[in-house]
Amino acid sequence: MTAPVTAPLIHRVGTRALLVDLPDLPTAMAWHRRLTDVPLDGQRDVVAAARTVLLVLDSPSAVRAAMELLRTADPTATSSDPVTGTARTVTVDVVYDGPDLGTVAELLGTTVNGVVRHHTSTTWTGAFGGFAPGFTYCVGRDVPSVARRDTPRTAVPAGAVGLAGEFSAVYPRRSPGGWQVIGTSATPVWDPSADEPAMIRPGDRVVYRAVRQRVEVCPAAPSAPSAPSAPSPVAASQDAPALTLTDTGLLTLVQDAGRPGHGGLGVTPSGAADMASAQVANDVVGNPPGAAVLENIGGLSLTVDGGGDAGDGGADAVVAVTGAVAPVTVDGRACGLARPLLLTAGSTVTVGPAATGLRSYVAVRGGIRCDGEVLGSVSTDILSGLGPRPLSPGDPVVAGDAPLRPTRTGTNPLRVPDVLRVVAGPRDTWFTDGVAALTGREWTVSPSSDRVGVRLSGPTVRRCANRDGQELPSEGMVAGSVQVAPDGHPVLFLRDHAVTGGYPVIATVITEDLDAAAQLAPGATVRFEEYQ
Repeated sequence: MTAPVTAPLIHRVGTRALLVDLPDLPTAMAWHRRLTDVPLDGQRDVVAAARTVLLVLDSPSAVRAAMELLRTADPTATSSDPVTGTARTVTVDVVYDGPDLGTVAELLGTTVNGVVRHHTSTTWTGAFGGFAPGFTYCVGRDVPSVARRDTPRTAVPAGAVGLAGEFSAVYPRRSPGGWQVIGTSATPVWDPSADEPAMIRPGDRVVYRAVRQRVEVCPAAPSAPSAPSAPSPVAASQDAPALTLTDTGLLTLVQDAGRPGHGGLGVTPSGAADMASAQVANDVVGNPPGAAVLENIGGLSLTVDGGGDAGDGGADAVVAVTGAVAPVTVDGRACGLARPLLLTAGSTVTVGPAATGLRSYVAVRGGIRCDGEVLGSVSTDILSGLGPRPLSPGDPVVAGDAPLRPTRTGTNPLRVPDVLRVVAGPRDTWFTDGVAALTGREWTVSPSSDRVGVRLSGPTVRRCANRDGQELPSEGMVAGSVQVAPDGHPVLFLRDHAVTGGYPVIATVITEDLDAAAQLAPGATVRFEEYQ
């Protein structure tokens, strides 16, 4: 007689995602593979982690339908080996020279050579994407657990090979990290120009091979040493309106609709922090809603290049500014937000610092022609380093060839919130008073906030006594997740958040309030209200 299927514990994650608690990694991988092969209606992404699967959907109604289907689902019944399945074998060359090699030997009660023998003799399996593109958690069968460092490093070099818990991984780029580093590798694990950017995919078999030295192929050095500045990420064109950034304020980035659906590669959706403002700016100038725009903090100035016949419109450009309430002028003449602004050769549009809100958006008719596309998007992801670099004074901004519609006057959609609505959990039970520990207080936005997250200062959010010191296995995150570190200070994740995280999420801001959250400036205060 077949045993009945035990219904999994399913948590709402905001209004457009679900987190499924599962007993172990093999079960999580079986669910991931099944949902990847046979997506549910409205499914946007699926992210496996150590003991969970995060399912991102496109609407609240899709979430409700998915909850009903998943309660009786049993994806493990279709696979005798849910972790490995059919897989490639990937070899990673490692020089075992890591600073934590001796520490790991002590933790495991063996020698340095014993650590190396165990690491190279184990066949590891790609399990799930991590906090950076190409960072794939690899799991071995019957491997001893290795504790993370008590104090994480602020910078782990690219190519570092680390251990944490039952996992091993290669850091694809320089980034903070708390794993025990046992070696270095020159094997490239992330290539954004490739059809499949991540070298190690979930399900791949991974073999670590000991080598004596790192061998890297580098381009020939120039005949004369030089240190040129980084090239502009904006592609040149001789037949499109061109402008020059003469002032970029505190930060100016290129953003579009982002790159959703790649969580399994460790790639977060990114995109414009205030998506509504970016879409309205595009609508005003007649662009498609996902065309590339400039996202700015602190003000900017754009001057239309000369050299064309302004009389026939050869050098003219049309722009629109939305988002933060800020002064906008064209050649010193005051202009409004969400209005099409005609700029002739030599004209300058200036956006001043925000009086209300934080981020301004500038759309150019035709979109923005830009190098640095990764996975179909030119959005700059500041956490992972994907996309074009931040813009600098003197960089060109060249109109693209997006399909056009007539220009129109719009309504600026800015909303700076006093209250953000949240759905409790998925880990509110880890905290004394549950979600009330968040909703019953006023919070102040820290100056250290950025596109990764809004850092909040205020009263300490305390864990329950039985959770104090407990480590949460890494699990999927979404924009809107309010994560609480052991120090008790919440962080509200924005568009450039890590795909997975190891701190509990007390609540999730609903998708409908994310654009407003992105306009919270340092020093602003905000409260949270539970959304039913």
